[in-house]
Amino acid sequence: MVPLLRGLWRLLAILDFLLLTLLLLFLASLPRSLFGRTVRTLFHTWCRAFVAALGVRLRLHQHYRGALPDRYVLIANHPSLFEDIGIPALFPVRSLAKAEIADWWILGRVAVAAGTLFVQRDSSASRKAASEALVAAARAGDCLALYPEGGCKGRRLGNRFFNGAFTASFESGTPILPVFLHYQAQETFEWADQHFLRKIWQIATADNPCADYHVFEPIDPGHFTSAEAMKEHAHGLFRAWQQRFLD
Repeated sequence: MVPLLRGLWRLLAILDFLLLTLLLLFLASLPRSLFGRTVRTLFHTWCRAFVAALGVRLRLHQHYRGALPDRYVLIANHPSLFEDIGIPALFPVRSLAKAEIADWWILGRVAVAAGTLFVQRDSSASRKAASEALVAAARAGDCLALYPEGGCKGRRLGNRFFNGAFTASFESGTPILPVFLHYQAQETFEWADQHFLRKIWQIATADNPCADYHVFEPIDPGHFTSAEAMKEHAHGLFRAWQQRFLD
């Protein structure tokens, strides 16, 4: 009886996700001046529906006392494509994504309508423009989400972080909110060279589809002399959390 109820619940979650997708695509086709704010709010509901349709148990662990800041620049490691929906399912953020995503037929249209910022990673001019847009958005009070590794790099951290998140934080006075992501089925969730749809199928059929998102103490830019110093401090923290959760 329990497997049957779980199957029915999953089916309802998939139907809910499909209906929300159709609604978002319709609103995204209309002038942004009419429904821009509605789409941005609905986008987070759509992400939660996507998580439910995939059957992932998304768990938030708060490792500090107090409430979230009113505004923040969220940074996280980037082992999987799942966090592109997992992060906005939990946090009201605008994300920075690679420019190619804007051309994807469904996800691209939804992301553009939701106010996602884009960057061409191999273009210095695009990176500069994206950095300026991030600073402006942070100063305007938006909560942002970035992956300072500079893309989806797998379950292990790279040797360095890039500057964008820390420049936006330091120049706007907005705290960094560090989130360490850990998937219990690491190999299943990790995105290597698979096709997008194949990886989505692997996640949806995972034996242990549990995602743990660990939120740590916000980092106050006022305690640092430069964005570079913030970046080095944050990278050290993430390396320590990697050893804690993965080793």
